[in-house]
Amino acid sequence: MMTTNLHKDPVCGMNVDPSRAAGELQHQGTTYYFCSKSCVARFTADPEKCLQSGPVGMQNANSGSVQIGAASSGLVQIASPSSKKSSEKSSKKDVVPNVAGGVTWICPMDPEVRESQPGPCPICGMALEPETISADTPEDDSELRSMSTRLWVSGALSIPLLLAAMLEMGAPSIARMFSGRWFAWVQLAMATPVVLWGGAPFFQRGWNSLRTLRLNMFTLIALGTAAAYLYSLVAVVAPGIFPASAVMRTGYPGLYFEAAAIIVTLVLLGQVLELRARRQTSGAIRSLLELAPKSARKVNADGSESDVPLESIQAGDMLRIRPGEKVPTDALVIEGSSVLDESMLTGESMPVEKAAGMKVIGGTVNGTGSLLVRAERVGSGTLLAQIVKLVSEAQRSRAPIQALADKVAGYFVPAVIAVAAITFFAWLALGPEPRLAHALVNAVAVLIIACPCALGLATPMAIMVGTGRGAQAGVLVKNAEALESLATVRAVVVDKTGTLTEGRPRVASILPMEGVSEVDLLTLAAALERGSEHPLAGAIVKAAEERSVIIPAATDVGSSTGMGIAGNVQARRIIVGNAAMMRQSGIAATQLAVPKGQSAQTLIYVAAEGKLLGVIGVADPIKESAADALRDLRNENVQVVMLTGDSQATAEAVAKELGITEFHAEMLPEQKLDAIKRLQKIHGRIAMAGDGVNDAPALAQADIGIAMGTGTDVAMQSAAVTLLKGDLRGIVRARRLSHATMRNIRQNLFFAFIYNLVGVPIAAGILYPVFGILLSPMVAAAAMSLSSVSVIGNALRLRRVRL
Repeated sequence: MMTTNLHKDPVCGMNVDPSRAAGELQHQGTTYYFCSKSCVARFTADPEKCLQSGPVGMQNANSGSVQIGAASSGLVQIASPSSKKSSEKSSKKDVVPNVAGGVTWICPMDPEVRESQPGPCPICGMALEPETISADTPEDDSELRSMSTRLWVSGALSIPLLLAAMLEMGAPSIARMFSGRWFAWVQLAMATPVVLWGGAPFFQRGWNSLRTLRLNMFTLIALGTAAAYLYSLVAVVAPGIFPASAVMRTGYPGLYFEAAAIIVTLVLLGQVLELRARRQTSGAIRSLLELAPKSARKVNADGSESDVPLESIQAGDMLRIRPGEKVPTDALVIEGSSVLDESMLTGESMPVEKAAGMKVIGGTVNGTGSLLVRAERVGSGTLLAQIVKLVSEAQRSRAPIQALADKVAGYFVPAVIAVAAITFFAWLALGPEPRLAHALVNAVAVLIIACPCALGLATPMAIMVGTGRGAQAGVLVKNAEALESLATVRAVVVDKTGTLTEGRPRVASILPMEGVSEVDLLTLAAALERGSEHPLAGAIVKAAEERSVIIPAATDVGSSTGMGIAGNVQARRIIVGNAAMMRQSGIAATQLAVPKGQSAQTLIYVAAEGKLLGVIGVADPIKESAADALRDLRNENVQVVMLTGDSQATAEAVAKELGITEFHAEMLPEQKLDAIKRLQKIHGRIAMAGDGVNDAPALAQADIGIAMGTGTDVAMQSAAVTLLKGDLRGIVRARRLSHATMRNIRQNLFFAFIYNLVGVPIAAGILYPVFGILLSPMVAAAAMSLSSVSVIGNALRLRRVRL
């Protein structure tokens, strides 16, 4: 079980994850973490007062850290998002998490809320969702079952009330049969269980919102429903206390039991539809989890084979993968050959050939051959587990555009209550008889139709579905901010090796100096490069092994990132690296001329005791997809710039073949970092794609770092986007996903804003003086419920977007 330390905000008492803190300060040797900028400011102004008085409303709360248990099935460990910017939310700072071991429940609209069990969000009242989704844990649908039961019972009791109300409007002669006081008591009897039992969750959430002064959609629902029900209850029990302005044509005060009951029923319907739709937003994660098989066929030390649970597999175990079976975990092929379908992870439909010495990914499907593999990464270390982790974190992060909805929602509910009050008193003073009845009905309609749930759902639902769709296409987005920013990128910086090229180079030429043999040159170079993970080093070692060269041991080995490596071999100081490494080591520049015919090769110089011994030329073929990807980016008016540590001649040859007009060669990691900063001043928002350790600083500096999934772990950790296939066409897919998601969010926000801007005035009765139109609270409730469902339905369209 993985644990995360939470520290208590000394100002408000909220438990804060340090990686998501809005700020941190040291005071008298202790580091304090804060949930919002306002808490930072209050603590800075008077630290002693904050520490002495304790958090607001929590003077007796225990301080210190809280251990949060994240459920793990042996496959997934979900961690908190690393981006502070995307998780900061200062307006909702004093929520006190109640988290224990097991699954952590959070709100899609308010991810800072963390609870130990399902239930309503203390901020917005929505049903909480599990932060961790496990393949072994069934979906918790208790909320959906509860709401569904309440819906069916409430509907059965509400429909007769609605029919009676319709008869009164459309068939008065028939309605008179039900106009006696006895029928008023029947209505009370039928509406009471609907309102008090069916609507109990709404009243509970509404009361909590008033008690904590966190007004939300359930505040409005509870106020509106309670007003209609209590008014009708008093009208039945004590009709004589009402003024003449409340008396209807029947001679009695109006009853609105059917309105209260139908409002509850329609809101229940909306909740059921919403909960069902929200379950679909986690479908991408669940489909990824289902890729992993439940068992693996282990090859024992004595050669026998047996099926064992996947959880029992450890790194180093030998596994047999038979034709048609799923690969159980990330592994290295030891024996056999086959083709694997990796489309479920990379989005590429073409099968990939695998043979001895090549790696396979857990969750992919074996073809017709049999493979003997050695497990390398298991459990939470597999690529599939990392994908699930990244998608989960991205779905819980917040896009900058969400700040607009948050700001509006913060003022919206108080404004609606004020509008409802104005509506009530305006109708009471100026409306037609019965004034009190009209005032009540229209005020209730305003409260019900203005529920801001659709506004709050607009962004998080689109982000959840969009990031899931990206994962299915082999594009992993680390956070919502990156997904939003991709659409605005105007320049993409790319590395060469492993990004534009295959990253599987081979030695193409060996050019020793006079008196040095090819074997000696290759032997010395391979001795140093054997401990390196760089693709060029692998090419040299492989070439030596193919020639059956005996590779001696190297000592005192040290590397210079982006340049080369040095060490002692056979009692000599050997240096292997690029031209910059040689110049730094004092090798004469005249000795480093590019050999004729090697301009398209990467040149690796080998020197001993300050003297050049020769040059090894390594060729790395350009990826077949690179030209198409760069053309698509240029067609979208995106400038492509190449930065590489390779030689000027090699970089120029690659740039010419791919049509890249701006490139910079022989760059060290710090020079790449400086180049990114310079390009940001020229082009604005910059994305960078790379795959090596030397790319990590530049990936972190870029506005959006894009890592090749075929590259190093440190590059993937530094990047905001990872392309599983290591294919530059993934950048095009990522941009299309960003455009589609942002377009979807803007549509959702537009409909939510327009819905409220149009609906509230109509509910208040603005059309009545001219057209005589009033909006029934029942119609308002139906419109409110359907608005939330429509926003979720629109977000779900992203699952089918073509990338």
